[in-house]
Amino acid sequence: MSEVRLAAEQRNEFGKGAARRYRRAGKIPAVLYGHGSDPKHLSLPTVDFARVVRENGRNAVLTLDVTGGKSELALCKEITTHPTKNYIEHVDLLLVRRGEKVTVNVPVVVTGEAAPGTLVAQDANEIQLEVEATHIPEQLEISIQGAEAGTQIHAPDVTLPRGATLQSGEDVLVVNISEAPTEAEMESEIDTSGAGVVEESSEEETANE
Repeated sequence: MSEVRLAAEQRNEFGKGAARRYRRAGKIPAVLYGHGSDPKHLSLPTVDFARVVRENGRNAVLTLDVTGGKSELALCKEITTHPTKNYIEHVDLLLVRRGEKVTVNVPVVVTGEAAPGTLVAQDANEIQLEVEATHIPEQLEISIQGAEAGTQIHAPDVTLPRGATLQSGEDVLVVNISEAPTEAEMESEIDTSGAGVVEESSEEETANE
């Protein structure tokens, strides 16, 4: 994953009211912490930061050009979004150093087509790794090309980049491939489900009478 430069400003106002003012001005309140240093309160340009996340993912490594200060290397630790309006409310940034290892969740992408007559279920969309901060993979790929029913892929089966160490448990199931239900089985399930609905309705009507 490539590093991205981003302008940042030191923030001197705090609280919900100040946060709203920053957001109205097109900035996101953020805090940079780590390595025992005092937290630094910053603001980030909303449009530029959103683009970085969209193009590089939530594990983007940022070179922050802080106004009136030195550049800092940081990793997005947590991004808080509004629950209904979906805009970014706040960002927590972790101060990192080159060569340092960090623990991150990396997305898993399934590629290929399983054998005919199978049903593919992805149980885990990401797994946790310990990896060098400046070498975090954007995603991990799992090929299921031609995989037969009964195939299960657990976290330790995923190929990791050099130098990365798996942190997810060995029993974490990532992909499960089973036999797809036949048309007759699906129709039978629908009939059984429908019969239950009719019976329930009939009982309700009897009670109302």
